[in-house]
Amino acid sequence: MKNIMTEYGFSRASDDVVAIRTELADQVVQVLQHAGLTAFRDGAEGSLSQSGAVIYVDTDAETASAPVSVGWRPNAVVSQAAVDALSSGQPHDAPVVRRPGTIGLHMQTALIKILLSAGIIATLENDSMNPDYVLVFGKTCDLPPALRPMFIPLAR
Repeated sequence: MKNIMTEYGFSRASDDVVAIRTELADQVVQVLQHAGLTAFRDGAEGSLSQSGAVIYVDTDAETASAPVSVGWRPNAVVSQAAVDALSSGQPHDAPVVRRPGTIGLHMQTALIKILLSAGIIATLENDSMNPDYVLVFGKTCDLPPALRPMFIPLAR
């Protein structure tokens, strides 16, 4: 069997594995859209110019993290202002340059809460390259009963 590589030089997951990850990504898109957010899969038609929740599927055979992740893309005006500021020599820590990342970090908590409320296991990214991303691991109903989180409301 020939070893298929991803664009980054890693072994690619089997088509069956990628299909399961894609199905999870589609569920994430649907949950976020039902919450009223713009959400779309990376690489979908027209996605390069869209703002909102961008859902990524990891096609690597060995994932060092989650098979699906979510990032927040602000409006192109905000992103272009940051690019223009950097191009004109403004420092990396200038407010206009930091704004896209700051927006992403603020959206991260909301995205996680929305996904968790729909039974999707999501958590903060622990990576300095994409600190504002959300990691998605699956659905709580896919866990064995002993590992499912139990949310018991406080007695009033």
